Amino acid sequence: MTYNSISISNNAKTIKGDGSEYMTAIMYLKPHKTMWKGKVRNICPMADKAGCVEGCLNTAGRGVMSNVQAGRLRKTELLFEDRKHFINLLKTDITVFNRRTINRAIQPCVRLDGTSDNQFEMFGIMEQFPAVQFYDYTKIVKRAYKKLPSNYHLTLSYSEANPEYANEVRQAVDDTGVNMAVVFGVKSADDFPATFLGLPVVNGDKDDLRFLDPTHCVVGLIAKGKAKKDTSGFVVHPNEDGTWGRLQK
Repeated sequence: MTYNSISISNNAKTIKGDGSEYMTAIMYLKPHKTMWKGKVRNICPMADKAGCVEGCLNTAGRGVMSNVQAGRLRKTELLFEDRKHFINLLKTDITVFNRRTINRAIQPCVRLDGTSDNQFEMFGIMEQFPAVQFYDYTKIVKRAYKKLPSNYHLTLSYSEANPEYANEVRQAVDDTGVNMAVVFGVKSADDFPATFLGLPVVNGDKDDLRFLDPTHCVVGLIAKGKAKKDTSGFVVHPNEDGTWGRLQK
């Protein structure tokens, strides 16, 4: 089955969460900055501040393929060119996906920001599909303070590349109870710290269904792709004294 905007669970990260109960569809756009009609457009507005550009998973898995990158660019340019048409195509895809999963007694789940960080909650998409569980990671801290649709779950993404940004995330976690995802420089989830910044760490690589995580926790993720070599602070590494990260020394 062909969709205009979303991909169905061929991503190794997502398929681990699939099974008899859940199926996830993900939309992948071209992340960060794109030159369009002589202007730079940015669909990851916090990427520079958070320092996640170099470790971005855009080129992980099938993302290394030129045709995949070309497809992501085409979708992104359509979003810039005709946002209304783009949103209508997206809603059509979600409608088809929703029917497909309901017919198989599976809970449909959708991530709209697989490789981007937009605020799609502004377009009434979630309200139109109350049976669909939407969820995303975000580095736009102010979204943690917003009243979101009841079927939309957000996890903040942590980074120590910029101490100011790291402190903003930590404050939002304290203020709202939102979970935060942390990429750790480890080879196995067994090497995750038991706690980070005073919060219990859960294995976020076990599946991708963030809305099922316990509340007020750290979602531990293993560094993958280019992130394995990251030294910017986006990936949190252990210190010799047993602490973790630059800001815990």
